[in-house]
Amino acid sequence: MNPVIGLDVAKGESQVQAFLDKKQPYKKSFKVAHTLEGLSSLLYFIREVEDISGGRPPIVLESTGHYHTPIVQYFEDRGYLLIIVNPLISYRAKSSSLRKVKTDIIDAHHLCELYYKEDLEPYKQRGIQLLNLRNLTRQHENITGMFVQTKLQFQSVLDQVFPEYCGVFGALYSDVSLLTLQAFPTSEEVLEASEETIANKIKEFCKSRSQQWANSQAEKLMAAAAQNPFQKALYHSLSLSLNMYINMLLEYKKHLSTLDDEIDA
Repeated sequence: MNPVIGLDVAKGESQVQAFLDKKQPYKKSFKVAHTLEGLSSLLYFIREVEDISGGRPPIVLESTGHYHTPIVQYFEDRGYLLIIVNPLISYRAKSSSLRKVKTDIIDAHHLCELYYKEDLEPYKQRGIQLLNLRNLTRQHENITGMFVQTKLQFQSVLDQVFPEYCGVFGALYSDVSLLTLQAFPTSEEVLEASEETIANKIKEFCKSRSQQWANSQAEKLMAAAAQNPFQKALYHSLSLSLNMYINMLLEYKKHLSTLDDEIDA
């Protein structure tokens, strides 16, 4: 006999169908939850199929994003062969069938039939490091997208509060630039402080640079404040938003730096 187990995987559960051999389905299809108890009951059923058929059945399932990962990990640890089918292959084979109705029971049955019709390749374990790397790069991409959106929102608010600030530091989104703007977010606050106070604050934010550089940046900031068209902040909401976006940008930068280090490692 040539047994096989077909699993139609969904979020949190799978529909199960077993075949003992080609055109020989075994028992009725049933559902199992992706819990330890549910997977244990599935293992018990698969061992029952093994005893009857005299062979260890491979497990066939469609790739479903991350929904199938509990099954893969559970049965790989127990030495079972897993065949993860590209949904396009499954759909193409299914389209040639007269049965067009989408049901979990039919799909689980269909995966078993597909096993006998197609020369399916077994699932190759990508390795823990490679999967970690994939997760990290996806997270990096997601946070980068949010970082870019926050930059745009920040720039919109800055244009309404302190547009002249953009020319003070070479890199507007550097830590020292964002922290300085957070400490002196309006022309009014810059001009009320002394140039020495601002320079010392800038030096505090960027200890790697010289005091002379900090003095030069403080001078630029004073000049920008004097030229700024918004000498007074009329809308408290804009100042609040500016501070919020600066905090978000600093946090995103920390997260991206951490992810970069992990990806390199």
